[in-house]
Amino acid sequence: MTQLGELSVGPIAYDDTGGDGTPVVLLHGLAQDGTVWRHVVDELGTSVRCIVPTLPYGSHRTPLRPGAELSPRTMALLIGEFADTLKLGDDTVFVENDAGRLQQLVAERPERVGRLVIAGCEAFDNYPPGPSGKLLDVASRIPGGLSVLARVLSVRALRRVPGSGYAVMSHRPVPHDLIDRWVEPLRTDPAAREVLRHYLRATVRTEMMEAADALRAYDRPALVVWGRQDKMMPPAHGRRLAELLPQGRLVELDECGTLIPLDRPRALAEAIREFAAA
Repeated sequence: MTQLGELSVGPIAYDDTGGDGTPVVLLHGLAQDGTVWRHVVDELGTSVRCIVPTLPYGSHRTPLRPGAELSPRTMALLIGEFADTLKLGDDTVFVENDAGRLQQLVAERPERVGRLVIAGCEAFDNYPPGPSGKLLDVASRIPGGLSVLARVLSVRALRRVPGSGYAVMSHRPVPHDLIDRWVEPLRTDPAAREVLRHYLRATVRTEMMEAADALRAYDRPALVVWGRQDKMMPPAHGRRLAELLPQGRLVELDECGTLIPLDRPRALAEAIREFAAA
């Protein structure tokens, strides 16, 4: 059921399956929305309570307050604010795919993250991550660049070009209906483009190194899930993260790229369900 949470930057849309199960917050990456988690949510069923916000990463449809500007650090804090607003407890499992904001939230507010799952994310010095990340970064530096990129990604025939756009993020082709949905706000809404542009321009690479170092002090349950065929987020980074985390455990998946929720939803759901039940 889609709801709105009122945060300091404005309303954030989220889906909540409800129930009495362990709360599991599922976080997506840039130029995506919560639909990237749809198969994982289906696989988890009623075993947990799935909470899936659509973060203001450019593919959001709910406008923020005028003048709201988000950087990676403020986005990390926004995730913590979202959990506070929903009054989520210490048993909450936070799961992130593609971005790296949970690592920053752990560095800033370790007490807010009860349990942590890092599933194929930016880490260490990997920014911009891979060809897709570099393309976004370049587009954000050119006037009108994000608008042009959105129009290019709207052409279905161009989406399967190897090594480009969403194609490099997934071991299997990303479904057209998802890309259509993700690109539409970037193509039609200047405010959505501006939120993403500001976020990209505000990124400081050293922040990710500092966040990774802070994981050494996060002595709570942690799981790292990575795709062995990931072309954006080096599999070696998954192993390094698991070693940094005092209670870290690593799961590596075959036939899997960055978008683990699309490539291996059942395996990821099983890993989350087992982790939440431990």
